[in-house]
Amino acid sequence: MGLTASDTARVLAIDAGNSKTDVAVVTAAGEVLATARGGGFRPPAVGVAAAVDALAAPVARAFADAGVGSVAHVSACLANADLPVEEEQLAAALHARAWGASVEVRNDTFAILRAGVAEPRGVAVVCGAGINCVGMRPDGRTARFPAIGRISGDWGGGWALAEEALWHAARAEDGRGEPTALARTLPAHFGLPSMYALIEALHLEHVENGRRHELAPVLFETAAQGDAVARSVVDRLAEEVATMATVALTRLDLLGEQTPVLLGGSVLTAGHSQLDDGIRALLASRAPKADVRVVSAGPVLGAALLGLDRLGAGAEARERVRGHWEKRP
Repeated sequence: MGLTASDTARVLAIDAGNSKTDVAVVTAAGEVLATARGGGFRPPAVGVAAAVDALAAPVARAFADAGVGSVAHVSACLANADLPVEEEQLAAALHARAWGASVEVRNDTFAILRAGVAEPRGVAVVCGAGINCVGMRPDGRTARFPAIGRISGDWGGGWALAEEALWHAARAEDGRGEPTALARTLPAHFGLPSMYALIEALHLEHVENGRRHELAPVLFETAAQGDAVARSVVDRLAEEVATMATVALTRLDLLGEQTPVLLGGSVLTAGHSQLDDGIRALLASRAPKADVRVVSAGPVLGAALLGLDRLGAGAEARERVRGHWEKRP
């Protein structure tokens, strides 16, 4: 079945995270012509030019499969686009590729948010390697945080959880802190007998620094077994998530309205009951009209929907593109 005139305006949707990139070519009618996957997107580590170079391969595959050479609009939701100036730099770099006549770059948290709502209205908190929160209204108003780390007031995410767990475990072993099973479970994860051995292994890089993120699941497992210190760290994360969501709702004047609050990222979608229950209880108290949901659809859906929003596509097109991803296992 051939494409009609209404299909000529196409969207290149890009969701680029720290570990992987998904791209899709979508018609104005919401038909998904092609998809492709690539590696992680890390401008802070490799520079903007090299990071955008890494997007070229999956985009080329998607274009080839779709039988197009360019699109009307590029909708890119990118990790590490934390400040408006970074979004502008990345948008300029993407525009120079001539993949689309127009380009819009947003932080990748916006993809999670848009994937989970029927209209661009709500708040999303994403907790994976790091933590971030954004909110948006159909009139274009947004709420966001710099989300750069401790210097911007952030705490949470897999890296911060691992660091916190290591801190408590080290102090427990040497007597400066409360006893905690983390002093046993963290080194055991790497086959080591003590925190001293783990500290030495991390410091001398016998255990690669990048493997620290493996300790976040160990923290949750230890908390689930009833360890008070581990549980206190999980409670702190629940507090942080609820605080970010409540502040974003307040900024957008949505605190008094029934509003979706979407939870995404590997930590918040893992089904940790203590964390989930804590977030919901805190939001029930502070933002009783918040409709808390976990987002399971792929974030590239959100990038595609934002692109269709930009093109003024109707509800039928949005439902068609949503159906493409939501029917997948």
